[in-house]
Amino acid sequence: MNIKRVIKHTAIGRVFARLFIKPALWMHSVSYYIADVLAIIKEGGIHPKHRILEYKEWFLDNIEPEWTVLDVGCNTGLMTRMLASKAKFVYGLDVSPDLIEEAKSNSDGSNIEYICADATKYDFSKYQSIDCVVLSNVVEHIDKRVDFLKSLIDCVNWGEGRRMLFRVPMIDRDWIVLYKKEEGLDYRSDKTHYIEYTYDSFAEEMKKTGIKILHHHVKFGELYAVCEIVPGDIERAREEKA
Repeated sequence: MNIKRVIKHTAIGRVFARLFIKPALWMHSVSYYIADVLAIIKEGGIHPKHRILEYKEWFLDNIEPEWTVLDVGCNTGLMTRMLASKAKFVYGLDVSPDLIEEAKSNSDGSNIEYICADATKYDFSKYQSIDCVVLSNVVEHIDKRVDFLKSLIDCVNWGEGRRMLFRVPMIDRDWIVLYKKEEGLDYRSDKTHYIEYTYDSFAEEMKKTGIKILHHHVKFGELYAVCEIVPGDIERAREEKA
């Protein structure tokens, strides 16, 4: 074997890699985006992830039939309607009037009510007490997440369940995500994300908020966590907000 030739080709290879790694990573992101859009079109407007990830089923498994549930960031009500198939009553809340109107037009249950409001400023006292708050791919879209969660906890009229169910994206879902970040490229799965989590960063935010993680698991690069709000934590959140 000609060692000099191997070294020469290795050096050339490294130069080539330095020149083209960022374009290659950028093309990876573009390809993912194109596949995302085409998959939605192919499936008739509904993203196949709803079927493949089975994330709605996880939320359904972690609520009780006697509970009243608040679905924060309900979008067009897809999750809300599934939750209503099991829960006693479900409130779907979103800040977008257009999304709430679409959710209402798709509603087919008598145990659903949609609210267009900011969850951190809304007066829930006139509604049924809430046993569980669902946050499916919501908090990563919020800049000041600890303040948001404290305000949400303070506003909600809590019932006996005192559960919060989270689904958030993880930054360590694949090596290439972290490599894109190292290379100074956009690594987020959605450009509106303020954060993508590790378990430790998620746990730290929950600790700051006063939310207790009961159990969690990771699936398809997303963190699913069942959390609990205890009465003392609610009072502390109110005191800190004041």
